[in-house]
Amino acid sequence: MKKIVIYVSVAIILLIGLAYSGLKLSSSRDFQFFGGLVTSADTTEKVVALTFDDGPTDNTDEILTILKEEEVKATFFVTGREIEENLEDAKEIVAAGHELGNHSYSHERMVLKTPSYIKSEIERTDDLIRKAGYKGNIQFRPPYGKKLIGLPYYLDKHDRKTILWDIEPETYPEVASDSTKIVKHVSRNIQPGSIILLHVMYDSRTESMKSVKGIIKDLKAKGYTFKTVSEMIQ
Repeated sequence: MKKIVIYVSVAIILLIGLAYSGLKLSSSRDFQFFGGLVTSADTTEKVVALTFDDGPTDNTDEILTILKEEEVKATFFVTGREIEENLEDAKEIVAAGHELGNHSYSHERMVLKTPSYIKSEIERTDDLIRKAGYKGNIQFRPPYGKKLIGLPYYLDKHDRKTILWDIEPETYPEVASDSTKIVKHVSRNIQPGSIILLHVMYDSRTESMKSVKGIIKDLKAKGYTFKTVSEMIQ
């Protein structure tokens, strides 16, 4: 009886260890089992990519106005579901010369999902991005940055990379709550080839939206120029 208890206890510990390891791997910024993983561009040139996740939503016009005023092109990682709901907004992003990236259809974590689910989430959104008029390469960013085996395998087989980021000020609640702090965080951590992640498509992200102009002006003053993700990593 004691041996059984010991074996069961060891098995439970091993399962917990495996689950924890899987969780850590799914969030890793420097390792995945298949294909290319990009968190920044390998360059000494003072260029950066400004990226926005989610949407398009009713806030699209506001962010497009800011980018137009500052003469900056950005990459928008949009979801298929929100393109369906706001197709004209997606078309506006394309018409303004920005890049549309794929952020899945439903924005669910793409970990421990079936191959058919992964295929549907990506290809369905690719089709909608084309429907919005975007003709360039479609980069992919996983929801919440989560990936493990199935998603990287699919991307690798289709000659696509996993696009993440190296600067995400909203990770820190004390920073995300103040647009001035967001600008300072980006300024302190910026380096050539950085990929900056922001969320501006929802009203709950007002401070992030307010930070965009400040980020652009601050980085321009430091001598940085802005490119889309595809332009920067080509």
